[in-house]
Amino acid sequence: MKKLQLLPILLLSLLTSSSWAQAVIPESYINPLDLDYTYMVYNSSKNISYRSGADPAVIQFRGEYYLFVTRSFGYWHSTDLVNWEFIKPKQWFFEGSNAPTAFNYKDSLVYFAGDPAGYGSILYTDNPKEGLWNPVASISNNIQDSELFIDDDGKTYLYWGSSNVHPIRVKMLDKDDRMLETGVKKDLINLDEEAHGWERFGENNFHPTLKEGYMEGASMTKHEGKYYLQYAAPGTQFNVYGDGVYVGETPLGPFEYMPNNPMSFKPGGFTNGAGHGITVKQTNGQYWHFATMALASNSHWERRLCMFPTYFDEDGLMYSNTSYGDYPRFAPSHPTKAGEHNGWMLLSYKGKVTVSSSQLQITKSTITDGAFEVTELPQKTNADGSILSEVLTDENPKSFWVAEANDAKQWVTIKMIQPGNVYALQLNFHDHESGIYTRVEGLKHRFIIETSEDGANWQTVIDRSKSYKDTPNAYLVLNQPVKAKYVRYRNIEVPGNNLALSEIRVFGTGYGKKPAKVNGFEVDRQTDRRDAQLTWDTVKNAQGYNIRWGIAPDKLYQSWLVYDEHELFMRCLDRDQTYYFSIEAFNENGISPQTQVIKVD
Repeated sequence: MKKLQLLPILLLSLLTSSSWAQAVIPESYINPLDLDYTYMVYNSSKNISYRSGADPAVIQFRGEYYLFVTRSFGYWHSTDLVNWEFIKPKQWFFEGSNAPTAFNYKDSLVYFAGDPAGYGSILYTDNPKEGLWNPVASISNNIQDSELFIDDDGKTYLYWGSSNVHPIRVKMLDKDDRMLETGVKKDLINLDEEAHGWERFGENNFHPTLKEGYMEGASMTKHEGKYYLQYAAPGTQFNVYGDGVYVGETPLGPFEYMPNNPMSFKPGGFTNGAGHGITVKQTNGQYWHFATMALASNSHWERRLCMFPTYFDEDGLMYSNTSYGDYPRFAPSHPTKAGEHNGWMLLSYKGKVTVSSSQLQITKSTITDGAFEVTELPQKTNADGSILSEVLTDENPKSFWVAEANDAKQWVTIKMIQPGNVYALQLNFHDHESGIYTRVEGLKHRFIIETSEDGANWQTVIDRSKSYKDTPNAYLVLNQPVKAKYVRYRNIEVPGNNLALSEIRVFGTGYGKKPAKVNGFEVDRQTDRRDAQLTWDTVKNAQGYNIRWGIAPDKLYQSWLVYDEHELFMRCLDRDQTYYFSIEAFNENGISPQTQVIKVD
């Protein structure tokens, strides 16, 4: 009898220790979001073909979510904020929407505006899944870069503005009378670059001639009776593109600048920018900020989307968690850590890459005057005669490799510096002379991912050889982690004329030690108090460093991730604000403890 009682315990022990026991891996997502972005028409006359997703407007409607994006000729639907399906509407603006706005009014109607001409009818529907929209029988002006907000009392407000001169403005509409203007108009807020460093125009907030940034992308969130008017600055093509907030007691203001601005900011790391967004409330009460990231490789208007968890602290300050913002993050379904970095580190950084062929390899970066610095790399081979690539593990989304063909003979192999447990990959495809200039159905990325511990024996971990998914920023999570030192991408076919990739990123956990705590961290605030020079001692075996700062020791809401460097010059501080700083080191094995917080007056 005792032996029979022990049998279930023995079986449980075998299941939990067996190599075929299946652990539960929490759902995750990554930025930029894995969407089937639309090809743009902006530069089609110049034969420049690229995808883009920008200026997101996200709403919750009847327990589900809808995502509207500039010039996408439709919109996306989701039940979980992670998996999105495109809806092609039956009635829409001819040129697609531009800097769209949408509002869910009491779960009865969705209102939408975003005519690229800047004037036109506001649309509405009670069934966005069907895609049949009705126009309001009147024409509105100044609906470029607009935000439609209907308060609990039914009063309706349209905020708008996109200029380096003019402010964000508001006018009232009568939702019960064809959205006609009531006559109430008001100037609200404008940039103050002399006081707010992060609003200065240019990459890293520097430009040799232009000093005025662009204020655009107004958005309104009502929380606990207060009105949070969000705005974007200083320019969509720059790493410092972010969203700030002014807070008011009424939708018409007056509004007060929030001291911890910007509330959404991601200047460092692989993909930069977190501006011109919208904040949506999940059905469980959690807020999320969707925003625009600057890819800016084929064109300055080449962009992607991101999503960050957003909070209101005990002082009513609004902020987003963008730390390790382009690493895997827990999905919105996670009960306690939704949107936080899930602990998977970058295994592929500076890995040795060989490729099947090479038509072109380019390194590229945005420089201060808004142009590009471009270098074409000469072809190199290793001792075995294999072609090398230096751009696919450099954490630069603007750099790219182009294969000689778009067929099943093309491959990429990464030999990682250290082996590790591989949990996920992100494939960032590049549009090189793709020859597509609008929304095209039926595009698909087909490939196989293999891993190896020794470079000789391979196993397939992802098989999309027969996939019908269009995934220009494919995020691939393995069913179970695998031990690997090598990862191989085998192409089948991708959209467009060429197979081109900007980055293959491999995530997981290494076998070694986390880096030690950073020593020698110093912050030297400059004579121009908007600027600060940060320096620290190099940490052995660190890939990079994550600087955190904020307006109080317990409000380090901002972060800036850098690879390799042991210094950073920041131009994004507010002139009259005291700040607090800390830093941590990271590598493929994890993150070091943070340093003691430094006060900088």
